Amino acid sequence: MAFGSFDSKVGNHTMSEINMVPLIDVMLVLLVIFIITAPLLSHSIKINVPQASAELVETKPQVIDLAVNDAGQLFWNEQPVLIEDLKPRFAAQAGLDPQPELRIRADLGTRYEILAQVMSSAKAAGMKRLGFITRPGEPGAEPAVK
Repeated sequence: MAFGSFDSKVGNHTMSEINMVPLIDVMLVLLVIFIITAPLLSHSIKINVPQASAELVETKPQVIDLAVNDAGQLFWNEQPVLIEDLKPRFAAQAGLDPQPELRIRADLGTRYEILAQVMSSAKAAGMKRLGFITRPGEPGAEPAVK
């Protein structure tokens, strides 16, 4: 199949026929692929699977709310507690399954030293889940400073 010739006597016109050979080759390859894979898709093995009935158990994770005011006083779930009593309490809570989440809520004027002591005693006792509770501000607003 020629698209042009070197003969200048024949007019210069291009052939506008579609070459069907590559299209037929692709279609034959696809046909072979479908012939090979179709039996594999319908082949199945019958297995007696054991039946089990399970109910969804919803356990709400326990939360420890530890509040620290600007004077450095600590409150364990709204009950006053001393900083020396935190480590044994954390150790008792770390042994539970699932382990409760410790949520620290600190006042804006709280010294970082107190928060660092609380976090280090929680880590030393084996607490793995720690979070901070903050109050969301308006987007782009400056932080409040005393």
